[in-house]
Amino acid sequence: MKKVAWAILLASLLVGLTACQNGNGADGKVVLKLAENQPNDYPTTIGDKAFAEEVEKKTDGRIKVEVHAGGDLGDEKSVIEQVQLGSIHMARVNVVPLSEYTHEIGVLTLPYLFPDEETMWKTLTGSVGDELLKTMEKDQLVGLTYYDSGKRGFYNSKRPIRTPKDLKGLKIRTHQSKLAIDTANSLGASATPMSYEEVYSAIQNGVIDGAENNYPSYFSSSHYEVAKYYTTDGHSTAPEVLMISKSVWDSLSAEDQKVLREAARNSMDVQRKAWNDLVEKSKENVKKNGNEVVEIKDLTPWRKAVQPVYDKHGKEYKQWLDKLEQVK
Repeated sequence: MKKVAWAILLASLLVGLTACQNGNGADGKVVLKLAENQPNDYPTTIGDKAFAEEVEKKTDGRIKVEVHAGGDLGDEKSVIEQVQLGSIHMARVNVVPLSEYTHEIGVLTLPYLFPDEETMWKTLTGSVGDELLKTMEKDQLVGLTYYDSGKRGFYNSKRPIRTPKDLKGLKIRTHQSKLAIDTANSLGASATPMSYEEVYSAIQNGVIDGAENNYPSYFSSSHYEVAKYYTTDGHSTAPEVLMISKSVWDSLSAEDQKVLREAARNSMDVQRKAWNDLVEKSKENVKKNGNEVVEIKDLTPWRKAVQPVYDKHGKEYKQWLDKLEQVK
């Protein structure tokens, strides 16, 4: 009985989606809803808006992209599922939750994946990056471009971290993902997954010693107030992806698809500049507070420490790791 009820519900949902998934109005105009979980002044939202402006301009207002910032349409996981269905037309999400739906793109979440930022962006904007976005299509998603999510560093309330040995024994908050947990543990920390909203009080009360994140998040979350030591090891550089529902994409003309792809790539430049500006501003504010920042110049011992992570997870990404190695 439950199966029959579910089938009826699914059928009615699909009929509704088919009628409205591409946002077509009676006047022939197309309105696309874009889900964004960051606030209006955040770099990814700035990129989204640049994309929307260019699309509207190049289509003479025929295609309008509405950016819904602040998580109004749901968290990243629920948004991805809605984009797959076409009930939300577009979204900007990080590759960490995205890799739960498109496994291949999870290769970008491996620690210390690229030797430097230049190589990373050369790869993402080249053929290998395009191939990775292409793998999303089997999962009813079309990747348009990448956005910068910066480099994640470790921060704590106990001591400066100059080598992996300095992490030994520290309770560090991580994502729930196995890869994030394995990475922190392999570096000597004691990975402690918990809700991001709990981190400030957990550090303040000694439940954990620290966490890991990029510079802007370290500052905007006020974690710098309770964890004065920050290390720029850049263990994760997992980027963001701007994507569109495949069903919506397939309903567009080849000409309109070209407009969206070009606008997306152009918005990447806008987003990356906004990101870099925010990083510098965050650094300045953190240093003004008197926090100690350790800049890691030699990643050799850090890469060596996470080799067990590659031994455990690398096999599933071997094809892509081989391709990435050719770019390096």
